Amino acid sequence: MSEIKNLEPKQLWENFDMLCSNPRPSKHEEKVRAAIVSYAEQHNIACTIDSIGNIILKVPATKGMENRKGVILQAHVDMVPQKNADTNHDFLTDPIQAYIDGDWVRAKGTTLGADNGIGVSAALAAMTDPTLAHGPLEALLTIDEETGMTGAFGLKAGELEGEILLNLDSETEGELYVGCAGGVDATIEIEYKTENIPAGRTSYVLAVNGFKGGHSGMDIILQRGNANKTLFRILKALLAVDVRLCNVDGGNMRNAIPREAKAIISLPTEKVAEAKQIVETLYAQIKNELSAVEDSFNITLEATANPSAMLQNFCSTKLINTINALPNGVYRMSDSMPNLVETSSNLAIVKTEDHKLTACCLIRSSVDSQKQDFSDTLHSLISVACGEITFSGAYSGWKPNMDSPILKTMCEGYKTLFNKEAKIMAIHAGLECGVLGGTYKNWDMISFGPTIEHPHSPDERVNIPSVQKFYNFLTYTLSTIPEK
Repeated sequence: MSEIKNLEPKQLWENFDMLCSNPRPSKHEEKVRAAIVSYAEQHNIACTIDSIGNIILKVPATKGMENRKGVILQAHVDMVPQKNADTNHDFLTDPIQAYIDGDWVRAKGTTLGADNGIGVSAALAAMTDPTLAHGPLEALLTIDEETGMTGAFGLKAGELEGEILLNLDSETEGELYVGCAGGVDATIEIEYKTENIPAGRTSYVLAVNGFKGGHSGMDIILQRGNANKTLFRILKALLAVDVRLCNVDGGNMRNAIPREAKAIISLPTEKVAEAKQIVETLYAQIKNELSAVEDSFNITLEATANPSAMLQNFCSTKLINTINALPNGVYRMSDSMPNLVETSSNLAIVKTEDHKLTACCLIRSSVDSQKQDFSDTLHSLISVACGEITFSGAYSGWKPNMDSPILKTMCEGYKTLFNKEAKIMAIHAGLECGVLGGTYKNWDMISFGPTIEHPHSPDERVNIPSVQKFYNFLTYTLSTIPEK
C-alpha cells in the first residue's frame, strides 16, 4: 500500500490504492475484477458478473429512504496503459506506482488510472459508507471502456433497476456533463510489395518521441503534436532524396494521441547528408510551430543495419503520400457550445507487418451526420490509394436533456454545498452514457467527477482537493435524491 491510502476521504483513497495494486489495462481486467468481487464479499454487498464481464453491485436503501428513486453509480474498471520510453513497467503484472506531488496524485512514469479508477473507488466507498443515507443503490462497473466500450455495449436490459444513472467518469470538478460525442473506429489497410536493398543504400531509424500525447477526445483541442503525422510529414519531405520505407511503428492506443513513432528507412548513401539537413530543418520548423504546446520532443535520424527488404518505390511513395494526407485533429467546432469540438479524428496507430500497412483512426462527433461525412471523406481518400477501410464500434452521442430532473437536483445541491453554480457542459469524448442510454432509455443521466489532467498519458494526475469535493457532492446528491 502506498502513501495515498492516508488521504481523505480515506475509504475512497484506500479503494484507489487497491485498484493501483491490481493490473487493469483494457481487455485484461481479470485481476481487478477478482479484487472487487472480494471487496464486495467482505462488505456483504450483493455482487454479480454479467455475461460480458461487467460487475454489478447492489445495496438496499438505508432506513427511511426506501421511497427514493433508485440510483446507479457507473464507472469503468479498465485503464489506458501508457508509459515513458525509459520506464520499465509491465501493465499486465506490475502495480501502478502512485505518489503524492503537492496537491496532486500521479504515477511514476506511467498513466495513473485515475481515469476511471477514482470513479470506481468513489462508487465502492459510497456503497460502504456507514454515515450515508441513500435510497436503493446499484453500481455498474464496466469493462473495456477505453478500447471499444465493450462492457457498455454488452449490458443487457433488465440487469439494473434504478431510474437515475450517475456516471463518475468526467474530469473537471464543478462541471455537470449532460451530453457527449459519438464515435467510430476506422481501420485502413494497404498492401505493398518489397524488394532487396541494393548496394549503395544506407538504412536509418527516423524517430519522433517525447510528445505529450493525451486523450484523443478531450485533449484534441490543445493541438498537441501527433507523432504519426509528424513522422509522415518528414517522410514526405524525404521523398526528394529517394527515401524508401522498410517498416513503420507508430502509436499503440486508438484513443490516445500518439506520443512516439519510428520508421526504418533506406536512403541512397550519396544523399544521406542532404537527408540529414532536411530532417534538421523540419525539426526546427516543427519546434517553432508547436512551441506553445510541446516543449520536450525529439526527432532523430540514426544509422542502423539494413533490414531484410525495403518497399518497392511505387508502394513506398504511395503509402507515404496516403498517410501524410490523412486528416487529423479538430475538424469542426460546435456552433451551439463555445470551445467545444464538434468533430475530430485521431491518427492513432500506423504499423507495417506481413506486406500490409495498417492505420487506425478514431473519429468523434456529437453530430451523427458529421461523423458519417468524415467517414465518407476517409473512404474516398483510401479508395484513391487502392486500400481498404472498415468502420466498426460506432456509437451515437448522448443528446443533452436540459429538463432533466436529476440535473435540477444536482445544480441545487452544488450551490448549497459550495455557494456557487455548477457548470453545465457537454464533452468531446465517448462517455458510456451514450451507449447505456440506448439500452435503458428511461434513465435520467448526469456525468461528473474530480479534476484529472492529461489522462491517457504518463503525465496523468488527479487533484486531491477536487476528489474530496467530488465525493462530498456525490454523497450529498445520494442523500437528496427525490422520491419515486
